[in-house]
Amino acid sequence: MSALHPEDAARLARRVPVLQRVREVIVEATRLRLAPEAIDPDVHLFGAGLGLDSIDALELVLALERAFHTRLVERTEPAAVVLRSANGVVDRLLELGAA
Repeated sequence: MSALHPEDAARLARRVPVLQRVREVIVEATRLRLAPEAIDPDVHLFGAGLGLDSIDALELVLALERAFHTRLVERTEPAAVVLRSANGVVDRLLELGAA
Protein backbone atom coordinates (compact mmCIF):
# COMPACT_ATOMS: atom_id res chain seq x y z
CA MET A 1 0.00 0.00 0.00
CA SER A 2 1.45 3.35 -0.98
CA ALA A 3 1.39 6.46 1.15
CA LEU A 4 -0.80 9.37 0.18
CA HIS A 5 0.74 12.30 -1.62
CA PRO A 6 1.13 15.17 0.90
CA GLU A 7 -1.48 17.30 -0.88
CA ASP A 8 -3.97 14.42 -0.86
CA ALA A 9 -3.26 13.72 2.81
CA ALA A 10 -3.87 17.40 3.65
CA ARG A 11 -7.11 17.43 1.64
CA LEU A 12 -8.31 14.27 3.38
CA ALA A 13 -7.37 15.60 6.81
CA ARG A 14 -9.48 18.68 6.10
CA ARG A 15 -12.38 16.74 4.61
CA VAL A 16 -12.87 14.03 7.28
CA PRO A 17 -13.99 16.29 10.16
CA VAL A 18 -16.26 18.28 7.84
CA LEU A 19 -17.90 15.07 6.63
CA GLN A 20 -18.41 13.93 10.22
CA ARG A 21 -20.06 17.23 11.17
CA VAL A 22 -22.24 17.19 8.04
CA ARG A 23 -23.43 13.69 8.92
CA GLU A 24 -24.24 14.84 12.47
CA VAL A 25 -26.22 17.82 11.18
CA ILE A 26 -28.14 15.60 8.75
CA VAL A 27 -29.17 13.29 11.60
CA GLU A 28 -30.03 16.14 13.98
CA ALA A 29 -31.91 18.31 11.47
CA THR A 30 -33.96 15.50 9.95
CA ARG A 31 -34.31 13.36 13.08
CA LEU A 32 -33.09 10.27 11.25
CA ARG A 33 -32.85 7.18 13.36
CA LEU A 34 -29.30 6.46 12.22
CA ALA A 35 -25.88 6.94 13.69
CA PRO A 36 -24.10 9.68 11.75
CA GLU A 37 -21.38 7.19 10.77
CA ALA A 38 -24.02 4.97 9.15
CA ILE A 39 -24.67 7.56 6.44
CA ASP A 40 -22.78 6.57 3.31
CA PRO A 41 -21.18 9.81 2.06
CA ASP A 42 -22.28 9.07 -1.51
CA VAL A 43 -25.86 7.94 -0.90
CA HIS A 44 -28.57 10.25 -2.21
CA LEU A 45 -30.15 12.16 0.63
CA PHE A 46 -33.56 12.21 -1.05
CA GLY A 47 -35.78 9.70 -2.78
CA ALA A 48 -34.58 6.10 -2.69
CA GLY A 49 -31.46 7.10 -0.74
CA LEU A 50 -32.16 8.32 2.79
CA GLY A 51 -35.73 9.18 1.84
CA LEU A 52 -35.65 12.83 2.90
CA ASP A 53 -38.38 15.13 1.57
CA SER A 54 -38.71 18.83 0.73
CA ILE A 55 -39.40 19.85 4.34
CA ASP A 56 -36.29 17.95 5.39
CA ALA A 57 -34.37 19.83 2.68
CA LEU A 58 -35.37 23.20 4.09
CA GLU A 59 -34.56 22.18 7.66
CA LEU A 60 -31.25 20.68 6.53
CA VAL A 61 -30.14 23.77 4.62
CA LEU A 62 -30.94 26.01 7.57
CA ALA A 63 -29.16 23.70 10.02
CA LEU A 64 -26.07 23.41 7.81
CA GLU A 65 -25.92 27.17 7.30
CA ARG A 66 -26.10 27.69 11.08
CA ALA A 67 -23.51 24.99 11.80
CA PHE A 68 -21.00 26.28 9.24
CA HIS A 69 -21.83 30.01 9.35
CA THR A 70 -22.27 30.34 5.61
CA ARG A 71 -24.90 30.52 2.91
CA LEU A 72 -24.89 27.05 1.41
CA VAL A 73 -27.28 27.48 -1.51
CA GLU A 74 -27.55 30.47 -3.80
CA ARG A 75 -30.79 31.49 -5.49
CA THR A 76 -29.35 30.70 -8.91
CA GLU A 77 -28.98 26.98 -8.29
CA PRO A 78 -31.30 24.25 -7.10
CA ALA A 79 -30.68 23.01 -3.56
CA ALA A 80 -30.98 19.46 -4.88
CA VAL A 81 -27.62 19.84 -6.61
CA VAL A 82 -25.80 20.82 -3.40
CA LEU A 83 -27.79 18.42 -1.23
CA ARG A 84 -27.45 15.37 -3.48
CA SER A 85 -25.23 13.58 -0.93
CA ALA A 86 -23.17 14.23 2.19
CA ASN A 87 -20.09 14.40 -0.03
CA GLY A 88 -21.83 17.01 -2.20
CA VAL A 89 -22.43 19.14 0.88
CA VAL A 90 -18.82 18.73 1.98
CA ASP A 91 -17.60 19.70 -1.49
CA ARG A 92 -19.66 22.91 -1.36
CA LEU A 93 -18.54 23.79 2.16
CA LEU A 94 -14.89 23.33 1.25
CA GLU A 95 -15.41 25.30 -1.96
CA LEU A 96 -16.85 28.16 0.09
CA GLY A 97 -14.02 27.97 2.62
CA ALA A 98 -16.63 27.50 5.33
CA ALA A 99 -14.91 24.49 6.82
